[in-house]
This record gives sequence, structure tokens and C-alpha cells, in this order.
Amino acid sequence: MRVRSRDIRLRIGVILSALLVFAGCANLPDSSAPQALGTLDKEPTSAGPPTPVAGREPDSLLRDFLQATADPTNHHQTARQYLTPEAAASWDDTAGTVIIEKQPDTLRESGTMDTTTYHVRAHKLGDLDADGSFRAATTSVEYRFDMTKVGGEWRIDELPAGVVIEDAAFTKSYRRYPLFFPNTAGTAVVPDLRWIALRKDQLAPRLLSMLQDGPEQTLAPAVRDMLSAAVTVHGPITKPNGDPEGAGVSPGGVQIDFTGASALDQHSRELLAGQVVLTLYGAEIFGPYYLTGDGKPLDDRFAASGWTQNDVSYLNPSVVHNKIGLHAVRDGSLVRVETGKPEVVPTPGYFGSAHNLQSVALSQDGQLVAAIADNGHPAPEPSRTLIIGSYDGNAIFSLAQGTSFTRPSWTADGSAAWTVVDGDRVIRAVHDHATGNVSPQEVDISALLSVPVSVSDPAPRLPITELRISRSGARVALIAGGKVFVATVAQQGDGQYALTSPLPVAATLSTSAVSLDWITEDSIVVVREGNVDPVERVDIDGFQPNPETSQNLTSPLRVVSASPDGQYIADARAVMQLQAAEPNSERFWREVPGLGPTATPVLPG
Repeated sequence: MRVRSRDIRLRIGVILSALLVFAGCANLPDSSAPQALGTLDKEPTSAGPPTPVAGREPDSLLRDFLQATADPTNHHQTARQYLTPEAAASWDDTAGTVIIEKQPDTLRESGTMDTTTYHVRAHKLGDLDADGSFRAATTSVEYRFDMTKVGGEWRIDELPAGVVIEDAAFTKSYRRYPLFFPNTAGTAVVPDLRWIALRKDQLAPRLLSMLQDGPEQTLAPAVRDMLSAAVTVHGPITKPNGDPEGAGVSPGGVQIDFTGASALDQHSRELLAGQVVLTLYGAEIFGPYYLTGDGKPLDDRFAASGWTQNDVSYLNPSVVHNKIGLHAVRDGSLVRVETGKPEVVPTPGYFGSAHNLQSVALSQDGQLVAAIADNGHPAPEPSRTLIIGSYDGNAIFSLAQGTSFTRPSWTADGSAAWTVVDGDRVIRAVHDHATGNVSPQEVDISALLSVPVSVSDPAPRLPITELRISRSGARVALIAGGKVFVATVAQQGDGQYALTSPLPVAATLSTSAVSLDWITEDSIVVVREGNVDPVERVDIDGFQPNPETSQNLTSPLRVVSASPDGQYIADARAVMQLQAAEPNSERFWREVPGLGPTATPVLPG
């Protein structure tokens, strides 16, 4: 039978990868198993999807087929066993992959003793690209399957082109891994999340091949790839003794040679090592990693012992910890919460003595402050002012005015603070470290608001009420029209910046988002309206948001501030904290003493 073509067009997936939080410190032993934040705690099934069961009713066989499609081995050989020989030969499984919620409706349309037609009606979660990228989408889909009996057993003889997989089966066969690419400044690596269904012994070569292929298209303007045409993997991955058998699976580490790497400068070699080591380590392919360029050690310091993830952890923005403590805006002033004691003290200078601050951002080193202040001007004059200054309050710049501003967000190096003016203008307050001067720079958001590809792939809608830049500077997370998006930060040839490729995440949330912040480089925390699961952890590919505990929180929730160490939320009663070090089963929100019901938390970033 001829396979009926269906329009299951695959769209480019949002940047996927679960960036590891390496146990909260930079000295995690390479022999221990890391906790992957954003990676589902499910191992690929060893048994594999089921093969057809004799005597199965057609609707049950169809459900089994949607489980079997999760095994991509040999062009979905297992799933093809559920088809008639003609359909198995002609089914185009390359036309796209759609992930749907488990237990879809299977509705019988018509049939006889030997033939029948079913419609599968389901809620679509997103699309999986051929490169392993997942792109979240929320819409209803329906597919038609014609079935007939072959040798007394029901088989599918007409079906849509492409692959449809139930999410439960998908997460049993596939695991999400981070590829890492250096940001354009060469100061940090950026995760690019991919879903892969492979045995462990096949994983290391596939990951290196994917690095060689480069970043996902939407991320490309914000990163560079050290494995380019000039630098390639030479030969197979082996054990340090040169034996390829069990490389990447057995203890003892791996050895990889790169053609062309000997021509790289020192910093580029370190970026190459960081990209490779963190990618392999994130997939639990443990080191040490013996890296050579054209047969010679990539760096003589690691020739004998090999590289470890500790040697490149400085490139991982998710191991950057809060070194300046918790601050807050209370009664219009910036205050510092003393560590280990219930004492709140004003910060020095202007910001600690002011009484008109609306929101504040601190640079990672705590030396710079960006604040939104009420300037007291009556309407129709702009009533808010963006102020940039030093923490001690001795150098203050009034930079821009508007009716509203989102709370500012600093880049990791303190070079710029980002904010949105009046809901539709994104600006960067650019800080010149050499001179101390600060100047505003407009950010192009035309690509952010372009016409969506389809109703299931929406573009952001004004106003933008929250914008937070990631620690690597490669992405922003934002709330626009109550919806959550992640966009790429693209530096243009003239030195200007643009926000591009907005991708919806948390698409399944039923109420409007109120506030968000980055936890790690690949995951954000979202606070939303309502009392049902008001706090959600969302990975940047948008696959299955996970509710965080809301125990002890009192709605409405107002502001969230987060870091790899913990999260803080301002609710209706107080500022509440949730520490990352606590076991999930024992986590609940505790009040930060002394701040009161109107304060908002401030962490670096």
C-alpha cells in the first residue's frame, strides 16, 4: 500500500542540552557520577520497545506501535514490524518526529472484519530535529491510520509520513546530553541540548561528530566552534594505551587526537579542550582526557595526567557561585543580609541611603549596581530612571528615563546591564572598565517580534515584562505577553546587538508568568500566577517543565532571583529561600528574617 503523506514538517529545535551542575564545587572527583540538572532521571531502557503481540486488538496494536517508534535503530526496524510489508517498505520515517503526550485517544472511524481505520488524537509537546534538537510546541494533532489483517494479525497498512512518539516511550529510549560551544568572547561555554538514543559504547564518537557539525542553527550567532573545518577529529577514540575497545565506557579515560590543533594559540587550545572535556563529562564519559594535536600533547601541563573537568571548570558558568551574599530592595533602599545571622544592613553610599529604588541588579563581583528609581516626575513625564553606579555609591550615572523598566540584569563580566524600557525597547547600559564611563545602547528586537511560523510556534507579544541575560551572555530569558521565551543574543558586525530566534518554553503553563531567572546555563525558574504549581523549573528546550515545591509560599508570588546555590522568591508575606543543597524530598521554602512583606531579593546577575 502507498503510505499516505502527512504534513508533519520538522522545525529546527530549540537549543537542547542539560548543563551539569558539577556538585556545587569546582573540585568534584572525576570518578564520581555528577547530578545532571535538567536531565531526566531516567536511564534508556535496556529491554527496548515491544515487538508485536499475537492476537492484539487493532487499537492496542496501534498504541504499541506508538511505543515502538521510540527505537530509531535501523530506521525504526522495530516499529516497521507493526506495518504490512508494503507499508514497512514505503514508510518515510525521515519526514519529521513529533512527541505527543502519553495515552492519546485512539478513535475508530470505520471498519470491517479485516480492515479498520483509526484516528489518533493527542496533545503535541514538540518536534525532534534530525540533529537531536527538541523544539517545544503546544497544539492538538490528529493522525489517521488504516489497518488490515495479515495472516490473521492486525497490521498498519497506511500511516502518516514521519514519526510520532509518546513522551513516556521517548524518555525511556532517548537521553538528553549537552554539547558545549564557547561564547563569542571565548570566556565561557554555552550548552546546546540534544536528545540521543545510543548505547554507551557508541556515545563518545557521536558526541564528537555532533560537535564537528557545529551548534544548532538558532544558537550559531552567539557561539563559535573550535572543531571547525581547520580542526577535526583524527582517527578513532581510544583508551590511553591506544586500544579502541571499550573507549569511553571502561575506566581509565580516553585519548583523542585532533588534526590541525597544533596550529592553535594557547587560549584556543584551552577552549577546544573545554568544549570537548565538558561535553564528554556531561555524558558521563569520564576522564582523564588525553588530548593531542597532530600527535603531540595539546598542552604539556596535561600530557602525563590528562585533562579533567576541574581543569576547564572556569569555562562553565554554572559553577559560578554567589560570593557577595544576598541583597534586597527594602523600603526603596538596597540592603545586605548578613550571612549566618538575622541582620539586615544598608549598603554604603547612594544605593543604601536612597528611598526610591524600585529594583536593583548587582554585577557578579558585586562592584557595580544597576537600579531603577522613581524620579517623582508627574505624568505625562517619564517617572522612572535607570541609574548605574559603583557599589560604594561614589560614582553614579543617570542613564535613561521611561514610564517602566524591567529589573536590570548584568552580564557575567560586568560589561553591560540589560533592561526593557516601556515594555518594547531593550537597551544595554554599557560599562567601560577602562574609563568607568557608562553609555546606553539600543538592542535590535525586530527578529524577536517577527511573524510566527505557525500558531503552535508563536512569536513574543508585547509588552516584555521581564528579561534576564544568561551568565554566558549567549541567551536571554524573557516574559512577553505573559509567555516565557528564550532568545539568542547575536553580536552584529558593527558592534551592536540583536535578539534573535525566540523559542517558546513552558508552553504548557496554563497561567501567565510573572517573574523568572536563570538557575544554571540551561535551566530557568519561572514564577506564575495562581496557586497550582506556581513555581516551575524549565529547561531551555522546553521539554516537560517540572514543578518546584511551593510549600510555605503565599500567593501572589512577585519576584524570583536564582543561582546554582539556591532560589529566593518574594511572596505576599516575605522573602523566602530554597537551598539547592537540600535533598528534594526535604526541600521547602524558609523565610529570610528581617526583610518583611514588600522586599524583593537581589542576587548577582
